[in-house]
Amino acid sequence: MKKHAENGGKIIRETFGKLGNDEYTEMAYEVARYHHEKWNGRGYPEGLSGEKIPLCARIMAVADVFDAVSEKRCYRDAMPLEQCFDIIRKGAGEDFDPLIANVFLEIKDAVEEVHRSFAQNK
Repeated sequence: MKKHAENGGKIIRETFGKLGNDEYTEMAYEVARYHHEKWNGRGYPEGLSGEKIPLCARIMAVADVFDAVSEKRCYRDAMPLEQCFDIIRKGAGEDFDPLIANVFLEIKDAVEEVHRSFAQNK
């Protein structure tokens, strides 16, 4: 499991790198490789902390966790949305960039609307 971020980054570099858009490739690589890094440095694959984690990966970290806990999985039911927002709230400054987590929480209504629209289209 912990190798998927590293492997994903490698796959992106080897495939998207042929598209000729270096900025796009680099951002896609950083999202894939670093989205499991934690603000406090306890993530993986490199144990980066704070602003050493690329901004795009810090944003994806919040989105990824919210998606993971708010959706049904084969091994568990989806959590209630309020509980999902609480996970982001409690993780601010530890798991997540506190600024990004707070902005995400400030747009809670919009996030809920997007979540509902996806649920209706399943």
